[in-house]
Amino acid sequence: MLKKFNTPKFIILFTVFVDILGFGIVIPVLPFYIKSFGASDFTITALFSVFSLFSFISAPFLGALSDRIGRRPVLIVSIASTALGWLIFASAKSLPLMFLARIIDGAAAGNIPIAQSYLSDMSKDQKERTANLGLIGAMFGIGLTVGPMIGGFLGSISHTLPFWVVGAMAAINALMALWRLPETHHERDASQKIELNPLAPIDRAIKDRQLLPGYVSWFLFGLAVAGQQAVFALFLNRAFGFGEFISGLFLTGIGITLSLNQAFLMRKFWIKKFKEPQLELYMLLLLAAGFSLMSFEILTVFVLGVVFFTLSHSVLRVVMTSQIAGASGKRQGEAMGIMTSVMSLSMIIGPSLAGWLLTSNFCFPFLFSTAIVLLTVGLIVYNRKKLAAIKPDEETPANFAI
Repeated sequence: MLKKFNTPKFIILFTVFVDILGFGIVIPVLPFYIKSFGASDFTITALFSVFSLFSFISAPFLGALSDRIGRRPVLIVSIASTALGWLIFASAKSLPLMFLARIIDGAAAGNIPIAQSYLSDMSKDQKERTANLGLIGAMFGIGLTVGPMIGGFLGSISHTLPFWVVGAMAAINALMALWRLPETHHERDASQKIELNPLAPIDRAIKDRQLLPGYVSWFLFGLAVAGQQAVFALFLNRAFGFGEFISGLFLTGIGITLSLNQAFLMRKFWIKKFKEPQLELYMLLLLAAGFSLMSFEILTVFVLGVVFFTLSHSVLRVVMTSQIAGASGKRQGEAMGIMTSVMSLSMIIGPSLAGWLLTSNFCFPFLFSTAIVLLTVGLIVYNRKKLAAIKPDEETPANFAI
């Protein structure tokens, strides 16, 4: 039994779980902890933002670095830096030290894209890659479901205890990776120079005609989902009079369904019955239907929309990632890092747009998300027709896209 916990796949999944668990733990505890230092609301939000900013810059750079020197060394350093960031945060006695801790953690935010690249390296074919990425998605759902609960419980004992716990877990994770994690990226280009400019991968992504449509689709998808998530609880309250408890039950149910769908149905049903390009379009249409139904102030219709949203959203996160991973060739780590940055950007813009629309009509954010998803469908169909017109008879990596 112990051997199962020493396998590379388990260590990678544990890495993702600890990363997301830390994010989930922060949500209920951080505001109260920072308030004890006399910080303003702006300072609290700035602590969240500084992590996202440094994550946006660092993830593509670390992914590209893993393409050049290997997954293992970059992942070990990234996990160790995450542990260091949390332990500094837990022991900090001043706001500058807290900002330093969040900067360290954000600058090391290569864990997830490199973990995705690691499992992609291990995969024998497209279906196995999608199934492995589905397991990473399941760790997201589990971490976001139990994280706030653990954070709330430990935070009731001590405001710093949750941060010590997640820091210790990350330190254990780093030791496990150092001890048992082999290298998987063996086709490295030794002639490729190591670039010190962290923005170089982002510049390459903008100029990459093959992958750029996929990055744009991923951004639009993230924009639609982030906007919906930002106003979800407010809509429940205004449309149906539900408070925090019912909203929490909805979110817990979504997290559990998302995890089960990605961990089991992805492997046993979705990728068995459908090809990835088909599944991507079908799920985007189902997502658009879900957003549309969620705009209704009729509870049964809204719940049906939530079901559509949860199923399609969880599948799309995996399939869209797999499509770009398959098309990225030797720059897979860089591509996964770019996706992380793009999602971070959408999570900054999406909630702001949704909040602005909410002031006009609290149904508008869902209708806006519907329109964004339909725009994504149009972009994907257009790009595929363009690729087919150029190379109608060839099965190239570009045909994974997007």
